[in-house]
Amino acid sequence: MKFSEMKYARPDIDEVSKNFRDLIKKFKESLSLDEADRCLDEINNLRNHFYTMKVIAFINYTIDTENKNFEAEQDYFDETEPVFNDIETEYYRELVNSKFREELSRKYGKHLFEIAEIFLKSISHEIVEELKKENHLKSEYLKLKASAKVDFMGSEKNLQELLPYMESKDQEIRHKAVNLYWGFFADNTKELDIIFDKLVKLRNEMAVKMGYKNFIELGYARMMRMDYDEKMVWDFRENVKKYLVPLSIKLRDRQKKRLGLDKLLFHDSSIKFKSGNAVPKGNPEWIMEEGKKMYDELSPETREFIDFMMENELFDVFSKKGKADMGYCDYISDHKSPYIFANMNGTEDDITVLTHEAGHAFQSYCSRDFHFREYSNPTMETAEIHSMSMEFLTYPWMNLFFKEDTDKFKFSHISECIKFIPYGVLVDHFQHWVYENPSVTPLERKNRWRELEKIYIPDLKFGDIEFLEKGGRWQKQGHIFESPFYYIDYCLAQMCAFQFWSKAIHNGNENFENSVHEYIDLCKKGGSDTFLKLAESANLQSPFSEDLFRELSKELEEYTDSVNDREF
Repeated sequence: MKFSEMKYARPDIDEVSKNFRDLIKKFKESLSLDEADRCLDEINNLRNHFYTMKVIAFINYTIDTENKNFEAEQDYFDETEPVFNDIETEYYRELVNSKFREELSRKYGKHLFEIAEIFLKSISHEIVEELKKENHLKSEYLKLKASAKVDFMGSEKNLQELLPYMESKDQEIRHKAVNLYWGFFADNTKELDIIFDKLVKLRNEMAVKMGYKNFIELGYARMMRMDYDEKMVWDFRENVKKYLVPLSIKLRDRQKKRLGLDKLLFHDSSIKFKSGNAVPKGNPEWIMEEGKKMYDELSPETREFIDFMMENELFDVFSKKGKADMGYCDYISDHKSPYIFANMNGTEDDITVLTHEAGHAFQSYCSRDFHFREYSNPTMETAEIHSMSMEFLTYPWMNLFFKEDTDKFKFSHISECIKFIPYGVLVDHFQHWVYENPSVTPLERKNRWRELEKIYIPDLKFGDIEFLEKGGRWQKQGHIFESPFYYIDYCLAQMCAFQFWSKAIHNGNENFENSVHEYIDLCKKGGSDTFLKLAESANLQSPFSEDLFRELSKELEEYTDSVNDREF
C-alpha cells in the first residue's frame, strides 16, 4: 500500500486502554499455552495498530510542522503514548510472571522476557504525567528548529537549505552561511536553554520517583542496554581519546594544508578540498533513480526491498519549508512498511543519508515477519550497525553518484566517520555530566560542553563565532533534547561498521560477497538478541575491545595515509 493510501484515524485512548486491559486479563487467566499464545497475538495486533497510527501522525507532522491538524495529532500522541506505555508495563509484568513463561521462552526465545524485564525498569505509573510533559517539550524543540527562516542571498532559507552554502568554495559565502546558521541558535539560545532545563529537571524527577539516584540508570534502561554498562562506556571513551582523537587531529591538519590555510577555523571545517567537496552529479530525483540501480545490483534481497519502497512511495527526502530539520527511518507496523524521511540539499550528505536510512529500512524490511514487535525492532546501537555498515557496503556503486569525484568522496567519507567518533563520545560524556548534575545553570552547562570540546576536539577553533566559543554547539544536537543517551550508539556501531569496511572494501573484493551475506543475516535477526550477541553473530569484534581500537585505528590511518588528498 502506498503511504498516501494508508488510512489514519486517531485511536480513542480510552477504548484502546479498555481493550488492552481486557486482553491482559484474558492472558493472565488463560488455562492453556495455546489460549495464552492467542492472547499474545491479539495484544500484538492492538499494539501494532496503536503504534501505526502514532508513526503516521509523526511522519505527517515532520513533513509539515506548520500544519495545525498534523500538530494537533502529534500533541495527541504526546499525551496518550505515556498512558499506553503505562498499560504496556501491566502487560510485561503479566508476561514475565506468566505460568507459561518457560514454554513461551522455549518457543520465542528468552530475549523477549529480558526485554520485558528491562522495560519494567524504565517506566512506572507514577511518572505518566511527567512523560506527557517530556513529550510536549521534545515537540517544542523540534518545532522551534523547523521554524528557522533566514534571509540569504535574496531568498528565505531554512537550516537545511543553508548547508550547501556552508560548503561553498567561496570563503565569503561560506562564512556568511555559517554565521547565519549559528546565528539562529544564538538568537534562540535562551528559549533552547529553558526547554532543556525543563527536560533535565523533569527527567531527574522521574528517576528519583522510581527510586534511582539520578536519570542515568533510568536513561540506560530506556535505551534497553542489557550487556554493557556505564563503566564500559567510560572505557570506550578512553579508547577513543587514545586512538582516534590523535588520528582526527592529523586529518584536520591535512585538511588545513590542502586548503592552504594558516589555521583551520570552524567556518572552514565543512569545505574539505580547495576544488570543492564531492557532490552528487544530479538532483534528488536523479539520486533516487541511481539509488534504485545500486540496490538492484547489491543483492537479490536489496532489489526486492528497493522495489517495495519505490512502489509504495515510502520516501520523503526533498527539503521544503516547514519540514522538520532531521532524517530518520520509522516503521509502520500494520503495513510492514519502513519509511524514510530526509532533507536532501545537494551535498554529499544526500548520499550518506540515503544509504544510512536505507540500512535502517532494509533491516526493518528483513525482520518484518517476526512474531513479536520486540524482535522486529532492535536496540539503537544494533540498529546503527545496519545503517552505518550500509554506507560502506554501497561503496562499489558510489561512482553512480559522484562520477570522477568518487575517490574524493570515499576519502572524505572515511575521514568524517573517523572524526565523528570523538564528537559522538563528547556528546555522551556531556550527557552523563548533565544528569549527574541536574541542578546546574544553563551557563554552567555551556561551560562544561566547551571544556569537553577541548578534550575530544582539542584543535577546534571557532574564530569570531561567539556563540560556539561560549559552548553553545550542543543545542543543535537533537538527540540531546529528544533521546537522552542515544548517541554513544552511533560510536559503538561505527566501530562495528568499520569492521565491515575492513572486510568487504579495504581488504579486497574476495570478501565482499561473504560480508554482504553476513550483513543481511544480521538484518534478518532484527532485535532477537542483545547488541553484543548480535554483533558476535555477524563475526564482529566487540567495540569495547582495546585490541579492536588498536587494529582498526592502524588500518584506517594506513588507508588515509595512502591517499594523495592534494590531488583532489
